Amino acid sequence: MKTETNILLTSAGRRTYLIEYFKEAVAGEGRVHAANSQICPAFAAADQWVITPLIYDENYIPFLLDYCRKNQITMLISLFDIDLPVLAKHRNEFAKIGVNVVVSDPEVVEVCNDKWKTFQFLSSNGLLTPKSFLNPEEAKLAVREGCLSYPLIVKPRWGMGSLSVFQADNEEELDIFYKKIAREIQNSYLRFEAVKDPSACVLIQEKIEGQEYGLDIINDLDCHYQNTIPKRKGAMRSGETDFAETVDNEDLKGLGERISSLLKHRGNLDMDVFEAGGKYYILEMNPRFGGGYPFSHAAGANFPKALVNWEKGISPKAEWLTARPGVKAYKDIKILVVEE
Repeated sequence: MKTETNILLTSAGRRTYLIEYFKEAVAGEGRVHAANSQICPAFAAADQWVITPLIYDENYIPFLLDYCRKNQITMLISLFDIDLPVLAKHRNEFAKIGVNVVVSDPEVVEVCNDKWKTFQFLSSNGLLTPKSFLNPEEAKLAVREGCLSYPLIVKPRWGMGSLSVFQADNEEELDIFYKKIAREIQNSYLRFEAVKDPSACVLIQEKIEGQEYGLDIINDLDCHYQNTIPKRKGAMRSGETDFAETVDNEDLKGLGERISSLLKHRGNLDMDVFEAGGKYYILEMNPRFGGGYPFSHAAGANFPKALVNWEKGISPKAEWLTARPGVKAYKDIKILVVEE
C-alpha cells in the first residue's frame, strides 16, 4: 500500500479550488503540483508549479514524463479538454514509471470532445439530445420541413465553455455565424482539434429551452460506477456555472448511471442536461473535473479524497461520493499573487 501521493494537475488554469481540495486530500502525505503553459492563478495555491510546453508541442509528453520522474508524481489529472486526448494516448507510458493518469480511454475522450460524435453516440443509444447538423444547408432544410425551428445554436464542433458560441435567430444569421466561427477556430487553439475535419468543424444545434442541470457522474479508477450528483443551475458566466443547488432527482441519477455503463469513463464526468416538457436532453459530456464540481464539494462530496484513497489501494468512505441535497452555493472572485 502506498503511503505518499504526489499529484500533478495539468492545464491547471484558474482551478485554484481544486489545488486546495487535493492538498486537503493528501493531508501532508504528499505534494500537489500545478502545470500550465503559462503562469496562471492555480500556481499561487500549489506546493510546486511548472510551465510546460504547449499541449501539441512534440516535447509536451517527454517534458511531463521527465517532471513526473524527478518529482515522484504518483497521480496526474488534467483539467482541460484539449489535454485529454493527448494524455489518453500516452497513458501507458506514464503507468510504466508509476504514474496513474486519471483520464478515460481514447475512444471515450473522442466521443466527449467531438460534439458531433456526442450527438451520434447519444442518439444511437436512444437518449434525448438536441438535433445537430454539420451542414448549414441541411439545417435550413430541416427548418423548412418543420423538423427544426429558430433560434439555433452555432458553435465549434470541438470546443469548450462559451468560446465562439452564437445564437442564430434566422437564416441570414446562421450563414454569418457559421462562417465567423469557422474563421475564429482557425485563429484559436481549437484549430488543433479541427484539423481532423476542417470542412466540418462547426456544429449547428437545436436550442432547448428549459431548466439546466449539471451532473457529476463518478466512476472509480477501474471505470466502475459509484454515484451521480445532480445540481440545478441558477446562473452562468463565460460558459461556467456561477450558482447552483444540489438536488435529489432519481431520474437524473438513473441517467448518470446509464451514461456510466455505456461510456465506462475513468474518474469524474461532467454532464450538462436540460429538462424541457418533463424530458431530459443531454447537451454535453466532459470526462474530467468540470466547473460545476465545487458545488458538489460544497455539499459534502470529496472526490479528490476518494481518488487519493483509490490510488493508495484504499476504499473511500461512501460519504465522500455523495452530496447533501438543497445546498446552494456561489462562485466568488478573488485576486491572487503568483510568486515568480
